Amino acid sequence: MAPSLYSGLELLATPVILVDEEFHLVHANPAAEDLFAFSLKNVHGQLLAQLFTDTDELISSLNEVLGQNWSYTGRDLNLARPGQASLHLNCLVTPVEAAGARFLIEFRPIDQQLKLAREQRQIDQQQANRELIRNLAHEIRNPLGGLRGSAQLLERELERQELREYTQVIIKEADRLQELMDRLLTPHRPPQVAPLNIHEVLERVRSLVSAEYPDGIVIVRDYDASLPDLHGDKEQLIQAVLNVVRNAAQALNGTGEIGFRTRAARQVTLARQRYKLALELQVLDNGPGIPEELRERIFYPLVSGREGGSGLGLTLSQTFVQHHRGTIECDSKPGRTCFTIMLPLE
Repeated sequence: MAPSLYSGLELLATPVILVDEEFHLVHANPAAEDLFAFSLKNVHGQLLAQLFTDTDELISSLNEVLGQNWSYTGRDLNLARPGQASLHLNCLVTPVEAAGARFLIEFRPIDQQLKLAREQRQIDQQQANRELIRNLAHEIRNPLGGLRGSAQLLERELERQELREYTQVIIKEADRLQELMDRLLTPHRPPQVAPLNIHEVLERVRSLVSAEYPDGIVIVRDYDASLPDLHGDKEQLIQAVLNVVRNAAQALNGTGEIGFRTRAARQVTLARQRYKLALELQVLDNGPGIPEELRERIFYPLVSGREGGSGLGLTLSQTFVQHHRGTIECDSKPGRTCFTIMLPLE
C-alpha cells in the first residue's frame, strides 16, 4: 500500500507531507521538498519540532485530529525552516492509517494562492482586452482608409503648395493610426514554434537597445549558461523582451543600468499547470520606478506612464508571453524595477 500512496503523492502539485503518530516525518512529495527547501533523504524521521520553528499551532491541530479522528483545516499558519524566512500557509490535516503514517498534511501557500488568483485575473482581463481591441481596430480601419483616400483626391485638386501641406498632415496621421491598428491586431497570429536559446533572444535585444542608446544605457548580463533550449517563437519573444527593455530605457531617460538575469526554476505552477522546470528571466533597472497608481494597470492597453506613449508595449509583451504558456509580473519601487518572465521548459 505504501508504494501506491507515495507514487500518488509524487504526482500532486500541492505540497504534502506524511507524519506518524509521534510527529516524525515519514514522507514528503517533491512539491513539499521544493516549498520547504529540504531533501526527504536528509530529513526523514525528524520530528516536526526539529524541522520547523513555531510548530505549536501545527502540533495542536494534529492533536485535535488525533483526538477526534476527522480532518482539520488550519488557516494563516506561519512555518519556517531554521534560518529561513517564514512561510504563510493554509493547511489541511487528514487522518490516515497507511505506510506507517498517521497524518497527511497538505499545505497551500497563501502567497501562491494570491498569485494564482492574480494570474487568472490577468488572463481573463487579457482575453477581454484582446476582444475589445480587435473590434475597435476593425471599426477604425474602414473609415481610416476612406479618410486617407479622400485626402489624396483632395490633394490632386489643390494648386497651392501650402495647402497640400495640410492634406499631407491628414495622410501621415492616417498612416500612423493605420500602423497602430496593425500593431493592435498583430498579437492574434499564433506562435511559430521552434527550439531556441533564450540567450540568443536577449543578445538580439541587447544589440537593438545598445544601438538606440549607444552611450547612456549599460546592460549587465547574468546568464545561466546551463539552461536548455525552449520551444517558442523567436520573433515574438524578442518583441516581448524588447518592449520591456525599451520601457526601462525610457524610464531611465536614456541613462542608467539595465540587467538581464536568467535562471532555472523548479516545480513551478504557471497558469494553473505544474511544470518540473521553467525559465526565469528578469529584466531589472535602477530607474525611478513605476508610479504607484499605475502598478496594477501597467499591462492594460492604452495605459502609459510616459507622455506620448501608446500604452501597447507591455500589453503586447504579456500577450506574447501568454502565447508561450508563461507569465509576466512586475515588482517596482524607486531605484529598482524588476520584470519577471516565467516560461515552461518542457
